[in-house]
Amino acid sequence: MDQYAVWGNPIIQSQSPLIHKLFAQQTGQSLQYDARLGDLECFEQQLTEFFINGAKGCNITAPFKERAYQIADTYSERAKFAGACNTLKKQPNGHLYADNTDGIGLVTDLERLGWLKPNQQLLILGAGGATQGVLLPLLQAQQRIIITNRTISKAEILVKKFRSFGDIQAAALNELEIQPYDIIINASSAGLQGQVFPISDKVLQKGKAFYDMQYAKQTDTPFLKYCQYLGLHNRADGFGMLVAQAAHSFYLWRDVMPDFNDIYQRLK
Repeated sequence: MDQYAVWGNPIIQSQSPLIHKLFAQQTGQSLQYDARLGDLECFEQQLTEFFINGAKGCNITAPFKERAYQIADTYSERAKFAGACNTLKKQPNGHLYADNTDGIGLVTDLERLGWLKPNQQLLILGAGGATQGVLLPLLQAQQRIIITNRTISKAEILVKKFRSFGDIQAAALNELEIQPYDIIINASSAGLQGQVFPISDKVLQKGKAFYDMQYAKQTDTPFLKYCQYLGLHNRADGFGMLVAQAAHSFYLWRDVMPDFNDIYQRLK
């Protein structure tokens, strides 16, 4: 049976084995997919042995996306511009192909929500790896993007890297225009510490829809809780993005696209 896995540290919380089990059942594919705890010291050796032992592919989650990218031999365009990968595929010649399906997963989920139309104004909170991983597919979907970050220089670096693909700008937190935003996307890690990105209420209140790339099992994320507190509607967490990025990984490996909406509804 073909072997796949997701690598991360920690990994016990991962929903990926269940998601891919359901994809395999739905599409009639025979495969084994499990969760693997990566060692912070010798992850590269673990991953190399995983593929030497016959594995066909894997997903990568925190904190290994950049390290896995360095191991790969060839890359998709979106992986190159993300500087990280969440998907590896072993090719017939033994080389490892790296892809990053996070951004297309986000786009797919925004389409499911009915929120994605050309030439919209998006505000992205945060300028870290999560933002870098989704910018190319969002720009290819004809979105106009403003990135705001506590350290404006990090946002400016991303703008310089991606400006050839579309309309993208950086703005300091204290200089953000109070203007309508079609979608405000939280891509910061503040929620992991139970905090909310320090965005002005006046800016949030100009948003039409609010998306958090993180998700929480039992309750809303801190960002979405705060949006609810402000009385803001059209809120969604990143669980749909998780299922959608997995669907695109599955398609890369098996050349069969699962019915993402069906599996999302069953899991939700």
